Amino acid sequence: MPKKKKKVETTVEDTRCPECGSSHITRDYKKGELVCEECGLVLDDQMIDQGPEWRAFDVEQGEKRARTGAPMTYTMHDKGLSTTIGWKNKDSYGKSIPTRNRAQLYRLRKWQRRIRVSNATERNLAFALSELDRMASGMGLPRNVRETAAMIYRKAVHKNLIRGRSIEGVVAASLYAACRQCNVPRTLDEIAGSSRVGRKEIGRTYRFMTRQLKLKLLPTKPQDYVSRFCSELRLSGEVQSKAIEILKDASDRELTSGRGPTGVAAAAIYISSILANERRTQREVADVAGVTEVTIRNRYKELTDKLGIEIEL
Repeated sequence: MPKKKKKVETTVEDTRCPECGSSHITRDYKKGELVCEECGLVLDDQMIDQGPEWRAFDVEQGEKRARTGAPMTYTMHDKGLSTTIGWKNKDSYGKSIPTRNRAQLYRLRKWQRRIRVSNATERNLAFALSELDRMASGMGLPRNVRETAAMIYRKAVHKNLIRGRSIEGVVAASLYAACRQCNVPRTLDEIAGSSRVGRKEIGRTYRFMTRQLKLKLLPTKPQDYVSRFCSELRLSGEVQSKAIEILKDASDRELTSGRGPTGVAAAAIYISSILANERRTQREVADVAGVTEVTIRNRYKELTDKLGIEIEL
């Protein structure tokens, strides 16, 4: 049985043709015209497509009826607002483009790609933001961190802070600052592991950018790292809550000041894992936290002695 063709015209009620007085007026959404069925008079040739009814009863219906494009994003050099010429060889009416015109369409596509990046600033942004996306994907960072990092990098470009520095270094520093701003703590070593520049250069660039851009970033706390370290070590929620309690007592007694937050967090997790009978070795905790076993031993002894925690080894 042949398929029924989808009807694109709909009848317009309470509208009459000024030529013949007929009330049979239809909307042609493909051509954007308001047409009289009796005499063929075009009443309007620039009709606004109101689209289908917005009411939807499930996600699939909502997606089909939505007519909005992709949202604006700072992670693309043109903010995702530029147009693209699709690779389907069809015109606006859905008809196939003749073969004699396809070479011209190919040239239009080629020049469209070229003019999207028109000057040195856009070329810089295009390369830097693709590098940022690569690093963020490798580290599994969420969308809000990527957007924040892209915004920080754009501010650095606007203030001409890129001159004399490598693009990769400024991108890595922007990503580290964004992690601090969004409370998604990552260490400099983790950032350096995903980038092509060293830890020292990223730290130097980060300090310079925070001064010039006046970024107000609070120092990271050991508690910020506990949930991620416990997740990687496959420890229970009991261990996590116990470690946070230990760190709270330590910060109240000012035992965490002047010490690396990752080392203190790793020591607290090591202590709480023993207390909860989910023992992990110092080597395992050190590998996850990115510190040495000596650091964990030193912090572990300080916490147990000062907080009066008794542990059976």
